[in-house]
Amino acid sequence: MSQFPNPTFPEWRDKSLDDALLECRDQVESPDFETVQRWREAGGKVVGHFQVSFPEEIVHAAGMLPFKVRGAPTDPNLADSHFGSYLCSILKTSLELALSDKVELDMFVSHPICDAARNLAAIWGRNFDYPCQTLYLPQNPNSTGSIDYLRHEYDRMRRVVEEIAGHEITDEALAQSIAVFNENRRLMRELYDIKREQPWLIAAEDAYALVSLAGMIPREEHNELLATLLPQIRERTAKQEDRIRVVFEGGFCEQPPFDLIRMLGRTCYLVDDDLHIGLRWITDDVDLDGDPLRNLAVAYIERSSYSPVQHDTRKPKEKMLIARINEARADAAILAAAKMCEPGLEEQVAYTHALDDEGIAYFVSEFEENMTTFGQLEMQVETFVENLLFA
Repeated sequence: MSQFPNPTFPEWRDKSLDDALLECRDQVESPDFETVQRWREAGGKVVGHFQVSFPEEIVHAAGMLPFKVRGAPTDPNLADSHFGSYLCSILKTSLELALSDKVELDMFVSHPICDAARNLAAIWGRNFDYPCQTLYLPQNPNSTGSIDYLRHEYDRMRRVVEEIAGHEITDEALAQSIAVFNENRRLMRELYDIKREQPWLIAAEDAYALVSLAGMIPREEHNELLATLLPQIRERTAKQEDRIRVVFEGGFCEQPPFDLIRMLGRTCYLVDDDLHIGLRWITDDVDLDGDPLRNLAVAYIERSSYSPVQHDTRKPKEKMLIARINEARADAAILAAAKMCEPGLEEQVAYTHALDDEGIAYFVSEFEENMTTFGQLEMQVETFVENLLFA
C-alpha cells in the first residue's frame, strides 16, 4: 500500500475551511504537479494512467502512486510534432508534461477509448524507456465472458506493475487497497450528495478541485482531506440563491479549464457532472472477500457509471443522463465536448434528441483545456439561464 511519511500535499492542514479550499484550488490549477514531484523526491515511484478508468488499487497495492494523466493548460511545443493536427488537446499536452519533465513516471498506461488514444502508449513508448502499456477494457461488457476476460487483463497489469515495484503484489495487499479506495468512493459520494442537496454550500470550482486531487495524491491523504473538510462544508451557513440547477455533461476525458468551471459556478448551481468520472467510475463498494482482481472486474462491469467511451447496452447513455438530471432535480443540462473529441461530439447528438423528447432544456458548447477567454461563452450561458429563470 502507498506510504506517505511526508505528506505530498500539506498546505491545506491547520487552515480555515476557506484557506484550505484555496490551497486545493491552487494545487489543481498549478501546471507543475508538485505533489507528484514530492512523491518522487521522497523515493516513491509513479504510474501514470490516461483517461478514463483504471484499477488504481493495483498500483496502490504495490506502494506506488497512481497519477491521473489529465493534460494541462499548456502549449504542446515539444509534443506537437508527435501527433496529427486534428486531434484533441489532452493527447498532446499530456505528452508535453512528460517530455518537458514536469511529470516523471515509472510506467504509463493508456486505453483504446478512441481512434486517437489507441496509439498513445506506442507514442509514449518511442520517447521513454519505462514500460508504456495499453489496458484493454472489454469492448463488449455485456458478454458473459467479460468479467473473466477483465480479471485476466487486470492480472496482466498486476504482473507488469510488480516488475516496476520490484516485489509481489499479494491478494492481501490488494484487499487492503480496495478498502482504502472504498472509503474514498464513499467520501466522494458524500461530496456529490452535498452538490445535489445543498449546492450553495460549496462552489463548483471547490468541488472540482476536491475531486481532481484524488488523482494527484495518495488516497490515504485524499481520504483525510475529505474527511476533514466535508463536515466543515456541511456546517456552513451560506444561504440558497435564486439560481437554476444544472448538470454538466462532457468532462469524461479532457477537462474543461478551471476558469470555465468557475464561470459556470457564478451563473448556476452545478448539481452533478461527469468531470473526472474515471475517479468515480465505480459507484458502490468493491467486495473485500474472495479474489480481489475478480472483485474489481465485477465492480467495473456491474457497479459503474457511464461514459461515451464504454458501450454497454444495459446503460443507454441518453437514459443515464436523464436519470442523472432527474436524481439531481436539475432544471437543465450543459452538453459540452472537448474540441476534436469524436466520442464526445457524437454523443451530443444523441443527448440533444433525448432531452428534446423529455422537454429538458440544454445548452450545447465546446471547450479546450487551454482556453483563456470566456466572455462570449459567459454571456451565452447567462442568456440561457435568464431565459429559464424568467420564462
